Amino acid sequence: MKDTLPRLIATDFPPLRRGVLEVLQANITLTCNQSCFHCHVASSPKRTEAMTHETLQLLLDMLDRHPGIHTLDITGGAPELHPEFRWLVMQARQRGVDVIDRCNLTVLSESGQEDTAEFLAQHQVKVVASLPCYSAENVNAQRGDGVFDASIAGLQKLNALGYGYEGSGLELDLVYNPLGAALPPPQPALEQAYKTQLKQHFGIVFNRLYTLTNMPIQRFGSTLISKGTFDDYMALLKASFNAATLPGLMCLNTLSVDYLGQVHDCDFNQQLKLPLGESQQPVYLKDLLESELSEEPIRIADHCYGCTAGQGSSCGGALVA
Repeated sequence: MKDTLPRLIATDFPPLRRGVLEVLQANITLTCNQSCFHCHVASSPKRTEAMTHETLQLLLDMLDRHPGIHTLDITGGAPELHPEFRWLVMQARQRGVDVIDRCNLTVLSESGQEDTAEFLAQHQVKVVASLPCYSAENVNAQRGDGVFDASIAGLQKLNALGYGYEGSGLELDLVYNPLGAALPPPQPALEQAYKTQLKQHFGIVFNRLYTLTNMPIQRFGSTLISKGTFDDYMALLKASFNAATLPGLMCLNTLSVDYLGQVHDCDFNQQLKLPLGESQQPVYLKDLLESELSEEPIRIADHCYGCTAGQGSSCGGALVA
């Protein structure tokens, strides 16, 4: 896989500083039952990296020391495949912290995961589920044959438990990524199309749709280099820069932790192995338990234009209407 960082490190992106820390995002494993083209984490069934119990405990220590953190955002890989995923969820919920599970839906059909949906509902975990299209052809093209049917089955299982219904207290949000080197369409219109198509054809309901821009890193960035279109895509991102997205960037209130316990300004910096802030050496969670991060500088590079292009892009979807 071709390294994109040398093409990104020199940047004219505007400087950023942190606000109040509210979200702790943890990539607890790179193991996944899928191997998707657009995956900026490069997860797959062949990856075995996973967070140790000691580092999982540090996440909880961070929640205890920083009461302003209201959300633990658990991602991967398929985070449900970590053997201590459920322990981590229960410990966080006991602390009154909201928990997000970044779920690929097909994992709910995996052997040993048959009761995962019930577990998530029992602990009122918010599910943010990847579904790059409401068309079987497009989903299978991006994620592999059979993925669409398994994803629909996962959504139907979640719906049967109350997920996606207003007033249920069980939030189900979907995530859309473009198939190629293009910006996502406007989020509100696409959300309505998703709701209409999924309800009409499969009886599926959900709360919100997030549109995410494909980042020029890892598998997607490497493919752009191989095709000779990396510079064109970067030119598109830069030409689409929208200053109105800056106040909503996730790096302002989120701390990203990798499976080794190293800390980064965002999930994308994590995948590029860019340390937190201005540090030239890895920064570890254990060293930040007593730290106040507000107003600290944020590490930027050219891929930051991916989060600020057009309507913007973040782990919570579009940043502006």
